[in-house]
Amino acid sequence: MADPVSATDSTDSNSYDVVLLGGGTGGYVAAIRAKQLGFKVAVVEMEKLGGTCLHRGCIPTKAMLKSADVFDTVKRAKEFGINTSGDIEFVYETALQRSMKVVDGQYKGLQYLFDKKHKIPVFHARGTILGPNTVGVEPVDGSAPFQLQATNIVINTGSRPRPIKGVPYDGERVINSDHAVVLPHLPKSFIIRGGGATGVEWASIYHRYGSKVTLVGRVIPQEDIEVSEALAKSYQRAKLEVINDARPTADDFDITKSGVTMRTKDAKGKEKVTQAEVMLVAVGRQGNVENIGLETVGIDRDPSGEYIPVNPMMQTSVPNIYAIGDITGQQLLAHTAMHMGIIAVEHIAGKNPHPLDILNSPSCTYCEPEIGSVGLTEKQARDLGHEVKVGRFPMRPNAKATIEGHTEGFTKIVADADTDDVLGVHIIGAHATELIAEAALGRLLQVSGTEIAMSVHPHPTVSEVIGEAAHDLLGHPIHI
Repeated sequence: MADPVSATDSTDSNSYDVVLLGGGTGGYVAAIRAKQLGFKVAVVEMEKLGGTCLHRGCIPTKAMLKSADVFDTVKRAKEFGINTSGDIEFVYETALQRSMKVVDGQYKGLQYLFDKKHKIPVFHARGTILGPNTVGVEPVDGSAPFQLQATNIVINTGSRPRPIKGVPYDGERVINSDHAVVLPHLPKSFIIRGGGATGVEWASIYHRYGSKVTLVGRVIPQEDIEVSEALAKSYQRAKLEVINDARPTADDFDITKSGVTMRTKDAKGKEKVTQAEVMLVAVGRQGNVENIGLETVGIDRDPSGEYIPVNPMMQTSVPNIYAIGDITGQQLLAHTAMHMGIIAVEHIAGKNPHPLDILNSPSCTYCEPEIGSVGLTEKQARDLGHEVKVGRFPMRPNAKATIEGHTEGFTKIVADADTDDVLGVHIIGAHATELIAEAALGRLLQVSGTEIAMSVHPHPTVSEVIGEAAHDLLGHPIHI
């Protein structure tokens, strides 16, 4: 399969109905949908089609997590009647190679869709908006710049890992998630600064691979407090150190050729010194808004200057220029970007796409145990003035979870006490990232707790925990 074409490879006119500035997850989905709608479409992408998710984020990270899952299972093999006599060895290099192979396979599939099935040109270049209908293209191979004329432009330039101010990345002692997916060897110890989804996923990976991990920051602060507390307790039981009440800044770190030293203080002011070979910084992401021509055409940014605000149809302040994905600052997740891309091009086509409600878009964290959530947390619901009722069901009584040997976690449903409408669903435990899709559909259809309880959940499956939580919500739990 061919890599993105260079400027000189294109023999077609340089006028397009839609030009995508960036070929990440949202961009490539938007391009495919635009072609299905009959548009002439092109993508300008500096790196590889697929963006962060495919090459440096979702896919390689989850492949590394799968290796950790398998290693855990092998260590527990005797419990399932399988004799694994002798030492069990984890080979990091093999796990890394498998991750890269998974990424390569997905990339080839994406190239097929563009090169063969849909025949969408991808210019391997830096794109810059020169006017409301003009994109400047600077090929990365150094060949002559040129321009594309576009009736509509869709910005999908994504985001990048945010550094700790005053502590630059060097790719060796101070790394981010981009570095982690290609780290050539496994360090013996890590400080992971940041307890959000990226931080806890890499903590789950490195700890189970055998490294000593110290996680610094509140664990998954974006999730329901009960879920956050449950994951913190799970990490403590697994002897993964969590320092959740510290926010160290640049002055609290010493970076040398041999490693990283961090100083933190507890609530009583007692100082703690932690040393590690490597620090992985996972304190969030920032939009790639620089040097893409926003100022040239007067596209507004949000107050932070890091993101581009859009209306429900993904239009920027310039109506024929749209923005999708991380660059909008709305729920920086790949599946959200996909739906944004579809909305944008369907609006361009004159259709009436359903606006994206972020509260109906699930959030998934692939740590151990997994987390899936959609809608409001209990605190958010109360803060918005809802009188709430809550249903919970633990994984432990679930037959399938017991069979699989993964009984940690629970499901929590938050509903309006008066209307019974489901406001949020929060799951921590095995298969949580798969189970949450049911709740996302329920939110879209404005489901009630009674309707979830009425829905037949097959037995034995882990999905029964959702139905059981709904029964608890109604005051008549069955298996607890």
